[in-house]
Amino acid sequence: MAQGIDMREIEAFLVLAEELHFGRAGERLYISQSRVSQLLRALERRVGGELVERTSRRVRLTPLGGRFLASLAPAYTALHAAVDDARWAAAGGGVLRLGFQGTADDQVMDAVALFESRHPGGTVEITEVPLSDPFGQVRRGEVDAAIVLLPAEEPGIAVGPVFSRRQQSLAVPAGHPVAGRASVDAEDIAAFELIGFAGPAPDYWRRANAPARTPRGRDIPRGPAVRTLQEGLTAVAANRGVMLLCQTTAEYHARRALSFVPVDGLPESALALVWPGSPVRASAAVSAFARALADRTAADTHPAPPSPASPVPSMRANHANV
Repeated sequence: MAQGIDMREIEAFLVLAEELHFGRAGERLYISQSRVSQLLRALERRVGGELVERTSRRVRLTPLGGRFLASLAPAYTALHAAVDDARWAAAGGGVLRLGFQGTADDQVMDAVALFESRHPGGTVEITEVPLSDPFGQVRRGEVDAAIVLLPAEEPGIAVGPVFSRRQQSLAVPAGHPVAGRASVDAEDIAAFELIGFAGPAPDYWRRANAPARTPRGRDIPRGPAVRTLQEGLTAVAANRGVMLLCQTTAEYHARRALSFVPVDGLPESALALVWPGSPVRASAAVSAFARALADRTAADTHPAPPSPASPVPSMRANHANV
């Protein structure tokens, strides 16, 4: 079956397996819905069985399609990694232009260091992305990829590794009534003017990161709309309103004029790597950085077990690690 295999068929199947919708798969691959169907039928002929069950109401993988996906996805990822590494090395490395929104914290900088250690000819050029325009620099080609605050639901922009899922914090002036509390409830925000974000950030993104209502539907008064993180923090320090921040950013920007209070009852904030195009058509440099970021995130999520206290582990310890 592997002889003469068409990678376009493989890509169509992998994207369709994620979307379970022919139209959305076509949009991600920049081809028509009918072309996705043609590629899938060709792959099914090669395999010799139906991979996807299609009805007028839904699309889902068949049992054969599920097994095929489980075997194929790691191999496809490894193949692209090998090709990307070879392309990056053949080009002598170069500069990856990386934007970041909020704070380039230790996790991001560790991923940068890991990327550069794996690709000695490559360097990462870091630039800040305004809070008010999370996707503009990516769309305009001013950066190759960017780390932005979710959600990211932009057509033509791929979303890669998601990381730094953290509780949100409320930035308040140091003398504010809730300053110094162990936490506040999301409903408490309705008592204060909440600083929002100016355009051109999409409406859905602004609503998610500066909500107009509490989870129980209470209206939250509007504070000023800011363009950058520093504008927002300055407005908070000047008692112009309060501001929601991810916990990592709050910790990084601690100062005497401000207090950061964890908020209970709101969804966690999260960051993601985004780039122009589709997930299966990232540049070699972006693909390599995405892998470094994913590996760095995995190391935080699943840290290596501590070394044994004794230099000679017991037989029980050896057996447990088999």
